[in-house]
Amino acid sequence: MASKMQARCGNHNDFQHVWLALLFAAASLGAAAPATGQPPIALHPDNPHYFLFRGKPTVLITSGEHYGAVINLDFDYVRYLDELQRYGLNQTRTFSGAYVESPKSFNITENTLAPKPNRFICPWARSNDPGYANGGNKFDLTRWDEKYFARLKDFVAQAGRRGVVVELVLFCPYYREEMWELSPLKASNNINGVGDIPRTAANTLKNGNLLAVQEAMVRKIVTELNPFDNVYYEICNEPYAGRIPDDWQAHIASIIVETEKNLPHKHLIAQNIANGSKKIENPNPAVSIFNFHYATPPVTVGLNYHLNKVIADDETGFKGTDDRPYRTEGWDFILAGGGVYSNLDYSFTVGREDGTFQFPPTQPGGGGRTLRRQLQILAEFINSFDFIRMKPDNSVIVDGVTSPVTARALVETGRAYAVYVRGGKGKVALTLDMPEGRYRAEWLNTKTGQIEQVQDLDHAGGNIKLSPSPEYVDDVALRIRRIEGATRR
Repeated sequence: MASKMQARCGNHNDFQHVWLALLFAAASLGAAAPATGQPPIALHPDNPHYFLFRGKPTVLITSGEHYGAVINLDFDYVRYLDELQRYGLNQTRTFSGAYVESPKSFNITENTLAPKPNRFICPWARSNDPGYANGGNKFDLTRWDEKYFARLKDFVAQAGRRGVVVELVLFCPYYREEMWELSPLKASNNINGVGDIPRTAANTLKNGNLLAVQEAMVRKIVTELNPFDNVYYEICNEPYAGRIPDDWQAHIASIIVETEKNLPHKHLIAQNIANGSKKIENPNPAVSIFNFHYATPPVTVGLNYHLNKVIADDETGFKGTDDRPYRTEGWDFILAGGGVYSNLDYSFTVGREDGTFQFPPTQPGGGGRTLRRQLQILAEFINSFDFIRMKPDNSVIVDGVTSPVTARALVETGRAYAVYVRGGKGKVALTLDMPEGRYRAEWLNTKTGQIEQVQDLDHAGGNIKLSPSPEYVDDVALRIRRIEGATRR
């Protein structure tokens, strides 16, 4: 049935002009003042593989909920953010509401991205017409839901007060029909007749009047969140899973840039590249963060390090409920030179926003306080270094590991060495190549955070064989720092 919008907007350009008028009318209402007055998180000017956030070099590490914190009205995000802060975790990833899941999606029990009937909120207001697929009225894509934007801004503000950076994911492919059946952008769920297309065409430049709706949503979100310092935008989650074309992604990135051109602040843009690894060809210059999923082993960092941008592993969590693969993937990725590690933590649910949900063994991934503590240890370890001055250099590890055990090093030559050994058990005796100097070597238990062995080195330069490590299982970390003010005896 033809909608009122279609009646007064005979073609795409007219439809888009109406949307732009609505956007700027809404934007003129203003947005909440930033919590800190600081500029937004940015690439660090001295080492753009990392961030500068509130005046400090920053690596983002988290174990966060499954992206429904804003769009699920039953989710108490303040309680959730308190739990992240408790463990010193400083990032969360959340979806905009253009995509939503059903309770059966991906076999996730108590999925936060699958709100109960009538508990889904998104950028668009409900109409007076019943018929939305998950209960309640259909959406009117010509009107914003100001309660959604109030919730979104409060979520970002609450995160900012706790030092948590929000990765806001604008779009996601509709993996299966069940996701498209729930999207406000499908014609059957809105009163505007927009989105009467196959799900595979939704995130393309050939999606009819839907493109204008998508553009308007991006402009509105980017305008509303412009004052905040603790947010960056991902164009689309896993575009490769839906064969979403590069030109549509580039177009969405250009809308972000264009919208912020005359706004006070400029925010980083992330693009999701691949699962595992891929060498990036012809990177979009508007993109500052290249996201990968399940990036283990972390070869993708080395493949793309020359781009001088942040390389991120911004989703893992489909390897069963054991903590080990997520801890080791995080350590390996950060010690390879990555700037973001984000684990999917299924212990966060409605009613258990403190991350204490006892998920069943059928859950696709794990999480919980033990893993969050282990990732806190990783965060404390990397932050114990002046990592802005460091770079990945495995060549300093001359001997001591054989396959399948691996070792990698993040290095400031002659001053600091962060080494991570992954795999095996027992003891490991490493030989390192380091310049002359006095150093202190500390072996750290990645599960407890305890320093289990200390060795002072009076080194003449060249190769040095360290004392064997303490007994370990699965992984162990080594911190070596020059002893300041000391001279060789």
